Formats: sequence, structure tokens, C-alpha cells
Amino acid sequence: MSISSLQTIPFVDLTWQHAPLEEAIGRVISAVITQGDFVLGQALRDFEANFAAACGTSFGVGVGCGTDAIALGLVACGIAPGDEVILPANTFVATLIGVLRTGATPVLVDCDRATALIDLTAAKRAITPRTRAIVPVHLYGQLVSPQGLIDLADRHQLIIFEDAAQAHLAEREGYTAGSIGLGAAFSFYPSKNLGALGDGGMFVTRNAVVANTARSLRNYGAASKYCHTEPQGTNSRLDTLQAAVLNVKLPHLSLWNQTRYALAEHYDRRLAPLAEHGIIPIQNEAGPGHIYHLYVVRITETCPSSRANIQAQLTAAGVQTGVHYPIPCHLQPAFRALGHGLGSLPQAEALSQEILSLPMYPGMTLEQADYVVDAMVEAIMARPPVRRLQGVNS
Repeated sequence: MSISSLQTIPFVDLTWQHAPLEEAIGRVISAVITQGDFVLGQALRDFEANFAAACGTSFGVGVGCGTDAIALGLVACGIAPGDEVILPANTFVATLIGVLRTGATPVLVDCDRATALIDLTAAKRAITPRTRAIVPVHLYGQLVSPQGLIDLADRHQLIIFEDAAQAHLAEREGYTAGSIGLGAAFSFYPSKNLGALGDGGMFVTRNAVVANTARSLRNYGAASKYCHTEPQGTNSRLDTLQAAVLNVKLPHLSLWNQTRYALAEHYDRRLAPLAEHGIIPIQNEAGPGHIYHLYVVRITETCPSSRANIQAQLTAAGVQTGVHYPIPCHLQPAFRALGHGLGSLPQAEALSQEILSLPMYPGMTLEQADYVVDAMVEAIMARPPVRRLQGVNS
């Protein structure tokens, strides 16, 4: 199969999202400017309430970024030095950094290679008398089994703290991301399913006391003006302008997620014949509750071409791709002191060498997805890279 006309398929394209909302976004930005409440303003309070309700929980606390949502949220949930916190090794380093910022000891565990989600059996083996919490990462937009988490947490008296940075409104087993545990962290980085026009994050919880503590922590540890009760307080507040923009986007999120799922189903159908060539999509165990922040395939050892070669040939054909993530947390140079070496978490290590993220965004067409798959077929068949034609775009 040959690529008849070269296209450029971006990994993410946000123009489709912002163009139809430009007027509405302009209006709310103007309203905030007129109101002048740029920090902890009304639009932020509205968005906190609306987003928490969408997650099926009670309280939202807007913060400066997703990493702060993890760190401040964990502290608000009572995590402190001396505690152990279990988390998967195959996650973005923000999860690990968030745990480290509490002063607690992170305990990295392996993943399920088929789903890329935390291995709850490995998590169970890692529990000690000092274990206080587990941080499941709802990676790529798929929830870790809520019932599996709840059973494990109840049996060992653990706090469940969800890293839902990639899972806005994802669902599984009757739960929505953010509603499973005591607290959850979200990121509104621009490329997320619900993205701001810059950095932003949210901590959600069903517990009023925990929410109030998080509000103090984000605002210099002040429970009220000039009365500072939390020594770990910092300055991390979601801007009112960003909250206003996110409030415009929030009503569209469910449809955007459904569009991603339909695109993923099309990818699945087109890629199914490539299983015999070692191309295996990450397994979906959540059905339509998977929101596909990323669409990820595994280039397994039976594939006749390497990931590097496939990625290079896709690039030559105008298809942008990514790897999320090429180095597991336990092998990152910054975290050698945690004591893990090569081979200590074999599934995460093997997975990191297999994964390839394909273009995925709601404005992407099925024809563009077909082009991506056709380009991948050519790459697998070890044909020479397609030469780019000047000035051809889509």
C-alpha cells in the first residue's frame, strides 16, 4: 500500500477547538478584565464548583498546575514525612515529584504491560506498615479499576489519591475520574482533553475539611487573610482568566471525549490486521469510559521493524508521533537515590521500549487516521521513507 499524497498530520491540533469558541472565550476574558478579580475571582469559584460536579465529587480547588494539585492535594489528605506512598514507575515524573514534595517516601511498582496501568498485585506486595496511600495513575485516559482500588485500600486502610491528569471525565465501573478516592489531581495543560491557555490544575475531593486545607495551602497557608495556619503553604492559584476559559470549554468536554473514543475505535479496526506484525494497541478495559487522551500502540519484538525506524518513517511521511514515556521514573538520573536499578521493574522497562503514541484529537478526521495507518504499514514493510513534497498540507 502506498501513500498517494503526502499530508501533515500533527500530533495535537488545538485550532479546531478554539476557533468556534473564540467569541465566547473573548467575552469571558473581557468580563474578568472588567470585573478585575484576576486572583481567586468569581469565575474560578464557578469553575471549581462546575468541574467538581462533573467529576461526581463535592469540592474543587484550582491550583497553578497539575504537579501542585498532586503535592498540595496529598498534603491536604494528611500525607507527611515518614509515610510511604505507592505509585507506578511508568508515569510522567510529575507524579513522583508531587509525592516527594510532601516529604513522604515514594514506593515505585510495576505496571500491567497490556493496559499500561499500575499492577495492583505488585502494589499489594509493596505494602508495609508505613504505607499510607496509593496513587493510581489513570494513564492515557483509562481508569485503573475502581473496585480493585477500593478493595485494596479498604483491606489495608490506605488513602486512594488519583492522578487523573490525563483522565478528565473518564469512567469505569460506575465511577468518574476524581470520585474514587479521598482526593484527585487534574492538569489543564493546553494539550489535555480539557486544556487551559497555559498551565493550570485542580484538586478535587469529597471531604470539606481536606478541601479547606488545600485552599489554605495554595494561598500561602492562609485560612483567612494574614492568618497563616499551614507551614507548607505556597502560592499556587489557578488564574481567574484561565478558569473563565475552562468554564467555556467544560460543557463541550463530554462530546470531545466521545469523538476521541470513536476515533480510537477506528484506529483499532484499521490496526487489527497489524497484530500479526507485532503492533498491539494498549488494551482498553474501560469500554467507552476510556477518553483516549493518548492513543498508544506497542511495537513488540515480533514486529519486523523497530520503533525508531517506524517513528522516523512516519515523520518522513508527515505524521507526528510521541513516546509517553521513554524512561520510567525509577531509571531517571534524578531519582537514582530511590535505589532502583535496571531490571528491577521489568514490565515498565519493557513497555517503555515498545510504546508509540499516534495522533489523537477530536478535530482529526477518519481519513487522517487512515493516512497514519497506511504510513505505518509502509514503515513496517521496511520500504524506504516517503519523500516529503513541498507545500503539501492537510
